[in-house]
Amino acid sequence: MKKLFAILLLSLMILGCENSDRKDLLTQPETVKVPDSIQILSGQFVFGKDAAMLRGKDFIYGVKIDSMSKDLAAKVAPFKSDDFEMIPVTIKAKLLPDAQQNGLPQIIEIRQIIETPKQENDTIKK
Repeated sequence: MKKLFAILLLSLMILGCENSDRKDLLTQPETVKVPDSIQILSGQFVFGKDAAMLRGKDFIYGVKIDSMSKDLAAKVAPFKSDDFEMIPVTIKAKLLPDAQQNGLPQIIEIRQIIETPKQENDTIKK
């Protein structure tokens, strides 16, 4: 009788377990991949009195005027022949919505200056 009761109890435990808990664990919600707002951008940079711009092959961004953009302007200044000449640069920047609505939907905030043109050495090698 004890064996019959143990077999009955064991069969009830096996058949009574639902798989819904395991199914919930296996079907977790998919994570949405958010694009990184800090990107490496290469393009032509121009800096004016009140505005700066970075133009690439398939984008044009306004540049937030801060210490990093002024530093980049100072680094490319020796390569400019006039105020409106665009100089090729590579930067790491964060994309931001344009709060002032200056005509461009997004502006960038420069986080790191990666590459600027290198000044040629004018010395003659002997």
